Amino acid sequence: MKITAVVGARPNFVKIAPIVAELRTRPDVTTTLVHTGQHYDGPMSDAFFANLELPDPDVNLHVQAGSATAQVAEIMLRLEPVLAAFRPDIVLVVGDVNSTLAGALTAAKMGLRLAHVEAGLRSFDWTMPEEINRVITDSVADFLFTTEPAANENLAREGVRPELIHFVGNVMIDTLFRYKARARESSILTTLGVEPRSYSLLTLHRPSNVDSEETLRPLLDVISRIQSESAVVFPVHPRTRRQLERVNGHLPAMANLRLVDPLPYLDFVQLMANASCVLTDSGGIQEETTALGIPCLTLRKNTERPITVSRGTNRVIGVEPAAIYEHWRQAVGGQWPAGQLPELWDGKAAQRIVRILLEAR
Repeated sequence: MKITAVVGARPNFVKIAPIVAELRTRPDVTTTLVHTGQHYDGPMSDAFFANLELPDPDVNLHVQAGSATAQVAEIMLRLEPVLAAFRPDIVLVVGDVNSTLAGALTAAKMGLRLAHVEAGLRSFDWTMPEEINRVITDSVADFLFTTEPAANENLAREGVRPELIHFVGNVMIDTLFRYKARARESSILTTLGVEPRSYSLLTLHRPSNVDSEETLRPLLDVISRIQSESAVVFPVHPRTRRQLERVNGHLPAMANLRLVDPLPYLDFVQLMANASCVLTDSGGIQEETTALGIPCLTLRKNTERPITVSRGTNRVIGVEPAAIYEHWRQAVGGQWPAGQLPELWDGKAAQRIVRILLEAR
């Protein structure tokens, strides 16, 4: 059996790693790993592949287009001859980034069977680029692997045939559990001069939060208030850094804010696991903090991962500064639910995915 996995962004690498590891234990499967180049910063991509013990990509498409439209189009153009040469039995995509959509559309146009890992997640917010990617990818997939019951319900409501939907658990948590002990060896806390539970961790990258000064400034104001009481570590996404540079002259001094470049996976897990609170607009971090039992404040008006709220340690609190500060005070003060590990988030999702794919040969 021949399986081609298409990835391109750092969250993709975390999700594909346990699947590739499981596939490599099967001598009757040929696995081809294609890196689209969507996240093309060499050192960071290399660090993620090394941290996650991923083999070097068999193919790197080196797509470095600017706009999302150009990126998807260029990936499709470069991916088509690769798939034509390999003729895989199944094309495998993960998550909801532009590489996911491009891989899905190319496979569908070529008549190749498509598997989507992390299917069925919905924010019901069409201003999110990822929502478009999720819905379209699911509409052309032959295998839809879900992480939580709400995803199954979303797909059923959209008319997906039940036999195509497989509730398997969460591969991102597979990776987290596999490398959590190794992450404890990271020296990132010492490097940043912070002690366990003495700091909050912040990530911001969504266009709705960072692309305009009108939305970014109030968020920075409340972060300024928080860091006056406790250190805040802020790994800065390239998109966000560009915006920060634009408004830098208008920012208050923040002595307790640690701005750092994007971090390798193991360093970031170490920071998450030891934070008193995580503030984020990321989807995957909502899941990882739930698995780690760390309070998470989602700086958005919605989430496509509702189980992190109903069962986990996540709360969707919006972007109003007073609400952010009040919830942060509750989280660091211990007034926060402990949460529970959702069903099938047991570190074995990749095994279930591979078993289902091999049964379909």
